[in-house]
Amino acid sequence: MKQALVLAAGLGTRLKPYTDSMPKALVPVGGKPLLWHTLQRLHRAGYARVIINIHHFGDQILRYLDQHDRFVADARCLDDRLGMDIHISDERDLLRDTGGALRHARPLILPDRPLLVHNVDIFSDLDLHALEQNGDDTVTRLVVSERQTQRYLLFCPDDLQLHGWTNTATGELRGPVADTPQQAASCRQLAFAGIHLVAPTLLPRLEAWPERFSIIDFYLDACRHAPVRAFCPPLLHLLDVGKLDTLAQAEEWCQGHTND
Repeated sequence: MKQALVLAAGLGTRLKPYTDSMPKALVPVGGKPLLWHTLQRLHRAGYARVIINIHHFGDQILRYLDQHDRFVADARCLDDRLGMDIHISDERDLLRDTGGALRHARPLILPDRPLLVHNVDIFSDLDLHALEQNGDDTVTRLVVSERQTQRYLLFCPDDLQLHGWTNTATGELRGPVADTPQQAASCRQLAFAGIHLVAPTLLPRLEAWPERFSIIDFYLDACRHAPVRAFCPPLLHLLDVGKLDTLAQAEEWCQGHTND
């Protein structure tokens, strides 16, 4: 069974005033909540077991899932009943950031299979099947693109192994590359897409981390000991729907794409 973790706990501050009264995951695009779009996409890619983390207005997400019978298939075969096995990683007591969310969800994660982690506010035409088939189950793969930003992950050009992180505005370096800054110039700069496939062998390393931390910090440490590589598909179309100015673009996306 393929499994995924949908990160839906964030405060969604960039989507105010919508998120003053609802969680980011329920902000509508094309007449459907962001969470609906993500679940539909995961379903089409064969993900039957889905974990959703909640915090901000988490009770609204629970009500939404209950109203849709947690998207479990029934005899009517309705389009919005996906036959999913949905679990909740409840963070209403503490917002744990992206890394802490993964650590907190560990009791719900099948320990012997890769885990897809997907931000709830990302639209893309990424081929999830290609992501799963690229490499073996011991390799963690970070979906990246060549878009413009100030913050980049740094990868070795030969094997695309993660080697660090940089803020081009400040010159800050983190991760292994910070030990040998002169190597930064030879690294490939790629922007993280908010989608990653975590190798099951990497999950036990989470236990040494605190309750709240960034998944990027975790990967920058883990890449010293384990394969953490870029997955950079050509011509990837990606839209971060976490900001007000991208909501209109997301509406257009829904008219021209199936979000798969």
